Amino acid sequence: MAGIVDRVKNILLSPKAEWPVIDGEAGDNKEVFTYVAILALIPLIGTILGTAILGGLPLSYGLAAAIVGFILAFVVVYIVAFIINALAPTFGSEKHMPSALKLTAYSYTASWVAGIFAFIPVLGGLIALAGAIYSLYTMYIGLPTMMRTPQDKVMGYFIVALICAIVVSLVITAVLGGLLLLPLAALAA
Repeated sequence: MAGIVDRVKNILLSPKAEWPVIDGEAGDNKEVFTYVAILALIPLIGTILGTAILGGLPLSYGLAAAIVGFILAFVVVYIVAFIINALAPTFGSEKHMPSALKLTAYSYTASWVAGIFAFIPVLGGLIALAGAIYSLYTMYIGLPTMMRTPQDKVMGYFIVALICAIVVSLVITAVLGGLLLLPLAALAA
């Protein structure tokens, strides 16, 4: 657990220095998805607090929303990594799925950490937005190291990957959210 705490601290406070460390780690998918599982629990807590305890909605709805969000974290991380990896040759980068997966998973750190504040009306949304923006920044500065992207192609690669990721994330969230959230909420009621 200490390793995960250090990784979170380092990716949040000194991402430029942390990406070469991450790049040098053998790291397998299990290690990366363990990180995702632990960090994705943070917004889960914020969601339950926000919807059920402070939001006045049934606890079953808060639990259902949290479970769907947790599942979506894994799906979105994998698909965004797949997109980043698939786009790599277009931008003179090395195609390497383990690196794309690490880049994506660790870039989401700020968003997941900010998710603990989801229970605070308005302010929680602003903190989540700040976390998302910082996550994008960490991804942007991680591209050259993790995907071996030439400096002159980083911005284009980042923008195209971002647009694809947003579209895919919206579709996945709408489809899986609809398929999972309604039945879970009904069962939990």
